[in-house]
Amino acid sequence: MLKISNSVTLDESEVEFTAIRAQGSGGQKVNKTSAAIHIRFDIAASSLPEFYKERLLELKEKRITKDGIIVIKSQQHRSQEQNREEALERLVELIKSVNVVQKRRVATKPTKGSQKRRLNSKKQHGQKKKLRGKVDTE
Repeated sequence: MLKISNSVTLDESEVEFTAIRAQGSGGQKVNKTSAAIHIRFDIAASSLPEFYKERLLELKEKRITKDGIIVIKSQQHRSQEQNREEALERLVELIKSVNVVQKRRVATKPTKGSQKRRLNSKKQHGQKKKLRGKVDTE
């Protein structure tokens, strides 16, 4: 059982695991063992509450396909078990991330004083650059 929150858990049987060969260099072992893990999690068919399902499907995330399936690949470690654990952790973190509601940003205006300071600094900078011009000797 994967713990998402105090009241929400996810059964590991809902996650499909596939062992694949890892990419990159690594010598003989990498060419003959399947240490990397590919996990697939179908959002619609899961036992997650509707709130989580809706928020996950709304995410603009490259790991979520158009069909609503989360695909995570883990090949960081040399052992299959460690890659499996890391992939599950990343899945749990992704699901937990939709539970956090961001605060709405309140638009603010710059103060009169800050506007004046900004314009004064721009004028000073312009004067400095003006003094760098050619000197008229007449």
